[in-house]
Amino acid sequence: MVPPPVPWSGPFDRREEDQSLTQVLPAVFGPSPVPEPSPAPDGGGPAASRGSSVRGGAAVMAVGTAVSRVLGQARSAILVWIIGASTMAADSFEVANTLPTILYNLLISGALSAVLIPQVVRAYKRNAGQDYVNRLLTLGFVVLGVLTTVLTAAVPLLIRLYGQGDGDPARISLAVAFGYWTMPQLFFYGMYALIGQVLNARGSFGPYMWAPVVNNLVSITTMVVFVWQFHAWGADAPTVWTSSQVMLLAGGATLGIVAQALVLLPAMRKAGVKYRPKWGFRGVGLATAGKVAVWTFAALAIGQVGTIVVSQVAAAARDAYPGVTGVAGRAAYNYAFMIFMLPHSLVTVSLLTALFPRLSAQAADRAHKDVARTFSSGARVVGLFTVLAATLGLLLAAPLVRAVLPTINPGDVDAMSRVVMAFMVGLPAFGIWSACQRVYYAYEDARSLVPVAVGSAAVVLLGTLGVWKMLDPHLWVFGAALSMSASYLLSTGMALSGLKMRIGAIGGGSILRTYMRATLAVVVAAVAGYVVLRGLRHVGMVDSPGLHGWLVAVGVCVAVGTVVAGIYVALLKVLHVRELDLLTGSVRKVVSRRR
Repeated sequence: MVPPPVPWSGPFDRREEDQSLTQVLPAVFGPSPVPEPSPAPDGGGPAASRGSSVRGGAAVMAVGTAVSRVLGQARSAILVWIIGASTMAADSFEVANTLPTILYNLLISGALSAVLIPQVVRAYKRNAGQDYVNRLLTLGFVVLGVLTTVLTAAVPLLIRLYGQGDGDPARISLAVAFGYWTMPQLFFYGMYALIGQVLNARGSFGPYMWAPVVNNLVSITTMVVFVWQFHAWGADAPTVWTSSQVMLLAGGATLGIVAQALVLLPAMRKAGVKYRPKWGFRGVGLATAGKVAVWTFAALAIGQVGTIVVSQVAAAARDAYPGVTGVAGRAAYNYAFMIFMLPHSLVTVSLLTALFPRLSAQAADRAHKDVARTFSSGARVVGLFTVLAATLGLLLAAPLVRAVLPTINPGDVDAMSRVVMAFMVGLPAFGIWSACQRVYYAYEDARSLVPVAVGSAAVVLLGTLGVWKMLDPHLWVFGAALSMSASYLLSTGMALSGLKMRIGAIGGGSILRTYMRATLAVVVAAVAGYVVLRGLRHVGMVDSPGLHGWLVAVGVCVAVGTVVAGIYVALLKVLHVRELDLLTGSVRKVVSRRR
């Protein structure tokens, strides 16, 4: 599986966006800044060749994204079958398995995303790309090795800091045991990101996106071996876990990340990047990269204040009801965030990842109007999708949880669906925020994101502490997720204001009009969908248990989703929302390629 998302990391959590990157790029956004293949022999000319190449690559990679996500859901379902979704063992594994990604996000991910693509694009423009890449990768691998060694030794301290606190000693001990096996993931996450960002800067998006498929297959295989070897699942009590079980479950998760990183090595050579270790970092532009990385780290570090508080509150919620199902803790929170991220990673990340090299090239040329045009087009297309996805998430939260996690305990569905709904409220804002973030990084201006980080962390911190004081423990995680959605909204507003001051007009009026039309259309569609859902519930087709319940949940999601999406698209056509053609064109291309 791709690195598991950590839902309490705030709007500066970029890990999910670094895991399943694709290129779904409408032709309106213009040519790629990296060299394209020669014209196709159909006589279409260079421009036609570029458009065909972009759309054809988009289809291949979008299919790969879908494959990765399907396998990821299968992996999650098997994991829930083994350790449950709201057990103490599940929380212990989740804190250990997500700890490397939290640290990767804090120490590495944001800096790489802010630095690598803009710097590599600039380096290749001045014909110094290979030398720069050699030095940068050498430095990166050394830093990753040192960090991983130090942080592995610090696992007991980190486990207590990020969510386990002073809870049940057996649970803490199990989490520490898992942590020693999972912390080496940090090195391979970084390796995967370093090589993948270089590939993206060279216009090779596919391998970086397909690599998580290998990860999922390895992880699923080790979990199947776990069940076959130990003939046990659903173990709640931490004291019943043996060292062999810990090694196989946690070590298998790490082995998947190792495979995910190593499969990129052949792709790097195929893309023309012939890495040779090279020392000496003066005079190659790394000073600028270092400044951007420092400010990016500052923003992420500020966000960790909220991260730690939410982690502790989520763990405390589970401790308040030991052995009781239906209470959302860390694991349930994580799975809910995974569902929230599905539409974001399939469409929003796909589009914005493809736009980023172009934004970087335009920013390097100080073509502010082109940057604004690219950003506005991307934000509008993303908005059409996120408004629909958020509405479906709110309307179908419970059936969606059952469909995505067929092995979940029925008693946990309601608690998790509430958290999913709390996240879905913020999905449209999260999409625009992600687009804004790419523009700041394209200008290598991570410093301006620090005030945004402060505001976001304050919202998460105050909101989480507020629900912790005022609500019952079984609602703490729901309140924390709602605080996260509020932080996305604030971050979007602050980021848009900053962009307008920096590059002038950003097409805000067009973005607002598109979102208003989309909201009008989706409200009408949602009413029709609610009527269909009520009808299905009336005939007893929603809350069935077991395998039949899972099939019914899938059917309900398909039926209601088809009605809502169909009415939504029809109304957008009536309202003459032209961005719809860009979105549906990419979808048609994906379907055609899959056939």
